[in-house]
Amino acid sequence: MNLGIVTDAASVALDLQSLPADQVLDGAPAAGHVKLTDAIGVWEHTPGTSTDVETDEVFVVLSGCATVSFDDPALNPIELRAGSMARLAAGMRTVWTVTETLRKIYIAG
Repeated sequence: MNLGIVTDAASVALDLQSLPADQVLDGAPAAGHVKLTDAIGVWEHTPGTSTDVETDEVFVVLSGCATVSFDDPALNPIELRAGSMARLAAGMRTVWTVTETLRKIYIAG
């Protein structure tokens, strides 16, 4: 992404791929992302439930709905919808239950 260039994060084209079978808990979710800079990008996940191991990031949900739960019992699940902002730390083990295709813009660190 060049300075002075506008990117419409809500509609930028993403190459969605089926998630690996060992990450899928329910449905047939697909996900994809596009990097806008080394640390900033847009990510999308279609409906379904999948597991992940997170990297350090802060994100803002542009559209969709999901619940993210954590393997760490000290952490409560978080509900995400358009406008939600969250921070995830490297190594967190998560379960993403996406009920409406979720698109977020992230800043990874």
